[in-house]
Amino acid sequence: MSDQARTVRPNEGTVVERLARGEPLLSLGIRNARTAEIVRIASTAGFGIVWIDLEHSSISIDCAVQISATAADLGLEAWVRVPEREYGVIGRLLDGGVTGIVAPRVETAEEAQQIVNAARFPPRGYRSQIALLPQTGYRKLPAAELMHILLESAKGIDNAGAIAAIDGVDILHVGMNDLSVDLGHIGNLRHPEVLLACKRVITAARGHGKLAVAGGSSDPQLCLELLNCGAAPIIFAAIDTDVLSVGLNQRAQEWTQRTDEWRKQLLAKSDTAGGIG
Repeated sequence: MSDQARTVRPNEGTVVERLARGEPLLSLGIRNARTAEIVRIASTAGFGIVWIDLEHSSISIDCAVQISATAADLGLEAWVRVPEREYGVIGRLLDGGVTGIVAPRVETAEEAQQIVNAARFPPRGYRSQIALLPQTGYRKLPAAELMHILLESAKGIDNAGAIAAIDGVDILHVGMNDLSVDLGHIGNLRHPEVLLACKRVITAARGHGKLAVAGGSSDPQLCLELLNCGAAPIIFAAIDTDVLSVGLNQRAQEWTQRTDEWRKQLLAKSDTAGGIG
């Protein structure tokens, strides 16, 4: 497991250390926001991690690194899920201040090694050297970004042990939604095969001194069950699009109810006035 130079909160240990000792960290997914304000809101709310989704959004590299820079200033981790098989973008994101890469749909040790090669400096990889990095305060320190390997298929689950054994891989990350599709149980994240796959990955990660997480479920009880199975306590608490949607629907319902009551009162007054006349 790679050394971690950065922390989520100062003087509280590295991300890996905090997770390994069972300390929950709240994460916010970013797909809609395009300014650093979202990170400030997340920080105020108590989130320790933001992850920017370039796989399922049109967010640019420049936007992602600007958000990440603000996260670093506020003491938050800034991870990016990169588009599938786009290795060239990894170095640019890391050079811009991103502190973790989430690589989607990795199925073999060879594919995982390609991710590591793109993210790690020699001799551990092939990443091009750069003098100073934002995430190290522009000081010459070893780069220590986290590498998440996202397993979303039966093939990836079968190769979890070989992937976990790779130097430079930090976290095995089960993508439960896509995995449920690949296993033929679309959307059924509680299917025994899906849960067994999560447990297999947790076991494989532990066997090589790595962490494992499972994401994709909005069911808090399922999240707690997986934590009890040994998953690292990264809590995928929210995605900005979902929060915005829920918030707007709630406001619309509240104001619809208020205006309906107002109209009823107005009609009642009108009827009363008409009766008196």
